[in-house]
Amino acid sequence: MKKALAFFAIAALLTLGGAWGITALRPEPEIARAVWTSAVIALGVQLLSFVIAKPFVATNPIAGWGLGSLLRMLVLVLYAVVGTKALGLAAGPALMSLVGFLFVTMLVEPLFLKQ
Repeated sequence: MKKALAFFAIAALLTLGGAWGITALRPEPEIARAVWTSAVIALGVQLLSFVIAKPFVATNPIAGWGLGSLLRMLVLVLYAVVGTKALGLAAGPALMSLVGFLFVTMLVEPLFLKQ
């Protein structure tokens, strides 16, 4: 549980810091809304991916990380096809920020999956 909380804290720092940086550079309301929505989605997906991967660490960590990666891919595709339109978001900033947030936080995930 401690590792999950530590991972979530680092993921939140990276994601929210990234969203703040992007919106500081591009403060247009449409872009800001898309980026912050993607940040919230990325945090939820990352926490769920971590929880899915954690039980696999002892037996097959690559399988756990792979399942988490498939979840990320599924969420990205659904966000691209349905989510951005349903939420009325600018597709470019929404998708690029979601991909960026997921990628950056996925890079630090193995540090917290170690036993």
